[in-house]
Amino acid sequence: MSHAETYDLTFPVSGDTVVVKRTERKGAGGHPVYSDDTGIVQAEISDRGEVRMLATGGHQRHDVPSRATPH
Repeated sequence: MSHAETYDLTFPVSGDTVVVKRTERKGAGGHPVYSDDTGIVQAEISDRGEVRMLATGGHQRHDVPSRATPH
């Protein structure tokens, strides 16, 4: 699976869906980092669709998305 330019991240607790776009950065696992337009929601997404949420501020705790759907 190749890396898409955008993904929908769907969060099970809130039911919210956030669109994230690929950035030029790579995460600790060597996979691309994706960010929403605000820069608050950031995630490293592997080529297998595995998502690791990245904290962008102190005391920030993200719900883990139930799925990442590529565009």
